[in-house]
Amino acid sequence: METTTAVVGGAVLALFGGALLLWCAAEVRLRRGVRRRGTAAVATVVADTEAHGALDSAPLLTFSAPAAIGGPGGARRAEVVLARPRGHTPLRRPPRFAPGTSVRISYDPRRPSRVVLAATETGRAVLTDLLWTALGAGCLAAGAALLVAVATTR
Repeated sequence: METTTAVVGGAVLALFGGALLLWCAAEVRLRRGVRRRGTAAVATVVADTEAHGALDSAPLLTFSAPAAIGGPGGARRAEVVLARPRGHTPLRRPPRFAPGTSVRISYDPRRPSRVVLAATETGRAVLTDLLWTALGAGCLAAGAALLVAVATTR
């Protein structure tokens, strides 16, 4: 392999692997934080009305959350939130996310659109997180190996 090709390939693989590892770590941290400190609720899966939304494997959820600003007389009012959960989304939408079904979620009270499925609803999310982490680590290692190989041959 030519030196220029090896350097560019190694740099691209290392950058991709590093970015993927950072993204995985941030996503897992966000989901764990929302599950631990968020508010538990039950959401209803609604049908997608947009053409591109039907292709998204993450279900569209609706639930009520207290509004950040109280209503008249200090009474808190509820707002209806429409959001897709973060995290594990398989290629095809499982039947348990059919429109009209109820799912348990956690959401960030400061940003109700930040929703994650409850740990019991996610299925094999840990396995998927580990596979993405392995892909990122593998790309980072391959890129670093290419860069080291180029540096030692000079």
